[in-house]
Amino acid sequence: MNAEAPTAAEPSREKQWWLRTLAIFQSPRHVFAALRDESKADMEAREEPVLALIVLAGIAAILLVPETGRLLDDPLADDSGAVLAVLIFLTGAIYGIATYWLGGGLLYVGLRGAGSSGSYRRARHVLAFAAAPTILGLLLIWPLRLALYGTDSFRSGGEDSGTLPFVFDLAGAGFALWAFGLVIYGISVVEQWRLLRAGISVALAVLAVLVLTFPFVIPLSSR
Repeated sequence: MNAEAPTAAEPSREKQWWLRTLAIFQSPRHVFAALRDESKADMEAREEPVLALIVLAGIAAILLVPETGRLLDDPLADDSGAVLAVLIFLTGAIYGIATYWLGGGLLYVGLRGAGSSGSYRRARHVLAFAAAPTILGLLLIWPLRLALYGTDSFRSGGEDSGTLPFVFDLAGAGFALWAFGLVIYGISVVEQWRLLRAGISVALAVLAVLVLTFPFVIPLSSR
């Protein structure tokens, strides 16, 4: 019997990470624990799933912004569904990538402040996988919303008013809150910390945001 046969039958690292991406809701502990492997091969194997996560999460975040509900009022959209889709995809991708690099950097600062010895890259990957609930919200909420209201979801004065659209918005916010909680949980698993210490690291990241934005906020508020 060939002793190497079982090894050959094992899925590649890339496939393992795609499977872990799909399993983030069922077994988040297993997924975040796997992020402790900071070998070059494992880091590279998870790059494509991470890219998919940050782009889709960025789109989900853009759809939560109130201004998105008025995009078709803008002459740039030309009242076209195709142009609208391109705008949402591009702005979502840019927002997701920017949040991945900047937000990951701030999270890294918070982690270091709480005593982590992990890398900046691992901090970014924790943030990316923790964003998965927002993507679930995107897949569950928006097909139904578009089926009910169509492009009225993206113009003022449309039929998307009343209780149900508010429920959709509330559900989207709930998925975002879930993602925030998953950041704390993911940190606690990766770093093998208590939830309190993981929460402190996130609080330090938020503090870093406040420190960086404070010089810009004060001049604006004094006008």
